[in-house]
Amino acid sequence: MDDTFLTFVVDDQLESLGIEARRMFGSWGLYHQGYFFGIVSEGRLYLKTTDATRQPFLDAEMGPFRPSPQQTLKNYYEVPVDVLEDASTLQQWVKQAISTQTITN
Repeated sequence: MDDTFLTFVVDDQLESLGIEARRMFGSWGLYHQGYFFGIVSEGRLYLKTTDATRQPFLDAEMGPFRPSPQQTLKNYYEVPVDVLEDASTLQQWVKQAISTQTITN
């Protein structure tokens, strides 16, 4: 697996947030203070959403994470390229995903 995209996301775009990446079923799980909020898989970033936070992903016509044709994780949606490339905007989206911890717990 080429980890260049993971390095770009975690070390370049999100370095100030203290994100940890852990291997997970051929992909990477993203954690903040032990809370799982994102997935990096096949050169794409997916963030945890709720009914209240999902609309920007839908507006950008992004889909949910599908680890296999038989499985869809409906709470994790792909981040659009324009958001990925703007560190400030990406950090806002990640903070929103991290905030789902208090919404769902």
